[in-house]
Amino acid sequence: MTFDRDHHAILNLIEAWCAAVRRRDYEGILKHHSPDMLMFDVPGPFQSEGREAYRATWDLFLGWSSGPVKFEFSDIRITAGEDVAFATAHGHCYGPDDDGKPTDLDFRLTMGLRKIAGEWIIEHEHHSVPAP
Repeated sequence: MTFDRDHHAILNLIEAWCAAVRRRDYEGILKHHSPDMLMFDVPGPFQSEGREAYRATWDLFLGWSSGPVKFEFSDIRITAGEDVAFATAHGHCYGPDDDGKPTDLDFRLTMGLRKIAGEWIIEHEHHSVPAP
C-alpha cells in the first residue's frame, strides 16, 4: 500500500536525520534536504535559504556541546499525498541558556517534503517554541 510505504519512508528519513545529528554527521544531516530548501529556526537567523545556509545553522547547534548531542522527537505525525507531504513532531534537544550554556529545550518541528524520482526530499523545515 502506497500510504504505508510513504509513511514508513518519511519516518525512516526523520529517524536517519536525527541519528546523523546525534553523530554530528553533516553529510547525513543534509542528505535528504533540497538544495533550495527553506528553514525557519528558533535561534537566528530568522530564515535560512539553501542547503549551505542550513548547514551553517548546525555549526551553531553542534557548537553548544562538546559531548553527545541530545536530539529526539516524539508524537511524529505524517500526512502524505502522492508527491507532497508534511510531518509534525515534538522535539527535545539541548539549547543555549542565557549564558550560552547547553540546557534542555523542548520545541516543535514541521517539515514539508516533496517526492522527487521516488524519493522524499525535505523542502521546508520549521523549528519553533511557544512565545512567552
